[in-house]
Amino acid sequence: MTKPGVTDQIKFLPKRIILVRHGESEGNVDGSAYSTTPDYKIPLTKQGMEQAKLAGSQIRSVVSDSGSTNNWKVYFYVSPYARSRSSLREIGRSFPKKSVIGVREECRIREQDFGNFQITERMKIIKETRERFGRFFYRMPEGESAADVYDRVSSFLESLWRDIDMNRLNHDPSTDLNLIIVSHGLASRVFLMKWFKWTVEQFEHLNNLNNCEFRILQLGAKGEYSLAVYHSDEEMQKWGLSPEMIADQQWRANATSGEGNEKCPWYLDVFFDGLGADSDDDNDDEKVVL
Repeated sequence: MTKPGVTDQIKFLPKRIILVRHGESEGNVDGSAYSTTPDYKIPLTKQGMEQAKLAGSQIRSVVSDSGSTNNWKVYFYVSPYARSRSSLREIGRSFPKKSVIGVREECRIREQDFGNFQITERMKIIKETRERFGRFFYRMPEGESAADVYDRVSSFLESLWRDIDMNRLNHDPSTDLNLIIVSHGLASRVFLMKWFKWTVEQFEHLNNLNNCEFRILQLGAKGEYSLAVYHSDEEMQKWGLSPEMIADQQWRANATSGEGNEKCPWYLDVFFDGLGADSDDDNDDEKVVL
């Protein structure tokens, strides 16, 4: 029996994984809303609903190649928070029922836990402290750090790959599958951090997504996902990616599946000040001293 090659494996992979932040919420407009309404119940504003509806139209244009093909399907994952589910509902208006092969509520992609009711003046001090301490490791009192969110998003990613490997999404490989994850700004950033093996320092320089802004991880010709297949260098720079990170995305767009960014020439430099060139000295420990 012939072992499946890279081309055969690519057929079963989603063509795109699209990360979408929810639309504008009442908490985005007035931070005091969190002091009286539980975070998970914060609703969208009217503007947020319009943003989500527009995002749905834009995403449909992406997955259908601007309407030039009908050979595609979508599968949704959504955070259980009210603003995410409402955003999904508006996004979904752009998709015919026959094109949606499934949807799943996923608690692991929920918003960072900031504690229970959030008192405005106290949260202002906490967020100022977070900037001094470091956004990734600072743990909110009675809540989570970005590192905690990273852990649960990592667990979600493992489940996502099992769903894909075992075809729990009922994907017909004759069609293009697009996974659309409707979530939150931080959850989306740590998803990208985990996926592309970005360091904590690189994460600290990332900018948050705007309401209903989305990021598209698209499958390259040889089986690696990359932001650079769809997005421009200028967009990625605006999001806070460094020149090295952008170069990595460009490399991934044409890399063979499974190679990993450790092969990029700059990757080791992230961890070392500089490694010496190979020389005969490498074998010094094998020399016998007489």
